[in-house]
Amino acid sequence: MSDQQPLSGMPQRLTSATPTRLATWQQCPRRYRYTYLDRPRPPKGPPWAHNTVGAVAHLALASWWRLPVAERTPAAAAEAVNEAWPDAVAGPARGGFADDEHGTAWQARVSEMVARYTATLDPGAEPRGVERTVSIVYGGVALSGRVDRIDERDGQLVVVDYKTGRFAPDLHDAKSSQALAIYAAATWRTLRTPCTQVELHHLPSGEVAAWDHDEASVRRQLDRADAVASETAAADAAFREGSTGDETFPPQPSSLCGWCDFVGICPEGSQTASRRPSWSALPD
Repeated sequence: MSDQQPLSGMPQRLTSATPTRLATWQQCPRRYRYTYLDRPRPPKGPPWAHNTVGAVAHLALASWWRLPVAERTPAAAAEAVNEAWPDAVAGPARGGFADDEHGTAWQARVSEMVARYTATLDPGAEPRGVERTVSIVYGGVALSGRVDRIDERDGQLVVVDYKTGRFAPDLHDAKSSQALAIYAAATWRTLRTPCTQVELHHLPSGEVAAWDHDEASVRRQLDRADAVASETAAADAAFREGSTGDETFPPQPSSLCGWCDFVGICPEGSQTASRRPSWSALPD
């Protein structure tokens, strides 16, 4: 996957970005300002329980792959969840769960979920990367991100992204994800091995949604990322010059406001949707 570089004139200043940062801007410029620019950062609501579940599952799987091959058992994966759980739910917010009993029940569910998933894996199939940071320069943006897992299959690399949400992703989710396309291009660039396939592994159901990109589909996503990064760079510069209002960072109120960390301090957001209970996105 070749990089697109400007060749004429003076070297171009690159904008650094991650897929999450670009997605935040596209969803709501005001939320982008709260998250990345305002200092001190405005107060956020309590943690989300579904984020706690996802974080612990990711941490446990990363720890599992770092064990010696002979120790990579489903029981070891469950134990990795149990070791990570106390820190995840420490503090008065309890990781976003309704109460201690609710959190304990979910600890057991996540342990079982991760153990069941690892039982489907070949512990000897060593990944090329686990929680691996990859990067690529394209146009005027330096893109980087951390990939959950990078497999090598038949001389090709595969980006694997774990999902723990309520709904299993489908082919469209894998195909349309800007983040996954960026990860594929950045993995190819970083590890110098072809990478076009991306997969979403839904741990609760065991379902896998996969898509094999071609160069045109990756370039479409990279072009879009480059364009969005140009917008964020302009907004960042305006912020530094004192333009912090709605002319630069307009709110985008929608039903998603109920899931925003900052809905409590956003008038437009709070008028559109009340903050959801912090455990309401957990799978049934």
